Amino acid sequence: MFTHYPRAALLAVAMLPALAAAAPLTLEQALDLAVQRSEAAHAARAGAASATETARAAGQLPDPMLRVGIDNLPMTGGDRFSTTRDSMTMKRIGIGQEWVSADKRAARQATADAMVNRESVSVRATAAQVRMQTALAYLDVYFAREALKLATQTEHHVHEELEAAKVRLSSAATNSQEVLALTSARGVAEDDSADVSQQERGARVALERWVGVPAEDLAAPVGLPNVGEESYVANHPAVLAAQRDIEVARREAAVAAANRKPNWSWELSYGQRTGYSDMVSLGVSIPLPVAPAQRQDRDTAARMALVDKAEANLAEASRAATAEFRTLASDAQRLTDRVERYQASVVAPARQRTVAALAGYRSNQVSLMTLFEARHAEVETLRKLLSLKRDLVKVQAQLAFKPLLAGGAP
Repeated sequence: MFTHYPRAALLAVAMLPALAAAAPLTLEQALDLAVQRSEAAHAARAGAASATETARAAGQLPDPMLRVGIDNLPMTGGDRFSTTRDSMTMKRIGIGQEWVSADKRAARQATADAMVNRESVSVRATAAQVRMQTALAYLDVYFAREALKLATQTEHHVHEELEAAKVRLSSAATNSQEVLALTSARGVAEDDSADVSQQERGARVALERWVGVPAEDLAAPVGLPNVGEESYVANHPAVLAAQRDIEVARREAAVAAANRKPNWSWELSYGQRTGYSDMVSLGVSIPLPVAPAQRQDRDTAARMALVDKAEANLAEASRAATAEFRTLASDAQRLTDRVERYQASVVAPARQRTVAALAGYRSNQVSLMTLFEARHAEVETLRKLLSLKRDLVKVQAQLAFKPLLAGGAP
């Protein structure tokens, strides 16, 4: 059931050098690499494989018992410890078997199969969690690099304007205060670039922890699926796990109910007496449930209580998943509105201000410092817009990758 994963892992390892050299790394490639190399996903698959192997033996009969012994061996008198002189002494060999009814074995098999299903959900949930964390790390790197581009752009602007101011100062077209102001602005811009670069390196290290390769260039994230509330809740890992817990609890309750009927055991033995007739013995053992109300019924009641517990957990998980979806959907809508409003009411005027300042500078109506301030203000609005877009896409990634949708996780 899980034998294709080692092959996929080897393929992923073989792809690492090519991916490291290739550009850009896409989000889907990063997700696949992360799942294939994740030890948590490997542990979950091993747990599922263990449950599968256990299920294969669940419906089998117990092993038979080989019985060997000596019956009626004299302990006193002249024949003591002799196995041949007394007619009652008999060397015996036999075989015994506990017989479990077909209904009991079917109930145990159903329980084991339910446990396999539960472990399968665990495999998918672990892979989905890895995918979501990788997606968030990918987005952090992508937007950190976009922010670094903007910070570098500001640094480039102030460098250009400072050099121009120095030229104007030498020709007495400007004053030293403007040069000093731009010099200070250059220091601030360089420090800001260093800060953003540090954040980008930290995000890159976090992503490399998941994908295992240096992410030198990333493609823009596209194609995040839209998920409705019903689908999100129905496929939420906690909800699916709770459903499987109910299935397991019900199967275990059925096993407990079947155990009210005891297992019979039979034994067939052959006795050999030297000098006398050999004998064959056949016997059946039947447990007598003398107090089922105090034993078997209590076990059944305990198992039924666990069914109630699992059903309550499912109801709670469904409520939590519903609240989680509505919170994320509300955040996504709010951020979408903010992005649109910010683009129209802040970014567009800032861009117009830069155009006007550049035109004024070219006609000697505004100073270099005024032009720099306009450019800097525009870049800052773009950085704020980038931050809003990052928050929006990260919320959309949680909506897309948290549920266990078909094809979303193995």
